[in-house]
Amino acid sequence: MKLRIIVSLKNGVLDPQGKAIQHALSGLGFDGVDDVRAGKIFELDVADSTTDQAIDEMCRKLLANTVIENYRVERL
Repeated sequence: MKLRIIVSLKNGVLDPQGKAIQHALSGLGFDGVDDVRAGKIFELDVADSTTDQAIDEMCRKLLANTVIENYRVERL
């Protein structure tokens, strides 16, 4: 089974990487970009027998810092 884990910062958490990207886009002449939020995408190929609980545990223990990040799982 193929999974895509999308990790993003929670609302209200400062995103210096996103701000740097926004500034760089402006410097390259791309006006009108009001905000950028950077995140991470992980693609996993796991056994079909992998439980939702195990997937959630992978995310919480390693892939996302749940104090400042949200994540969602997509089955591909």
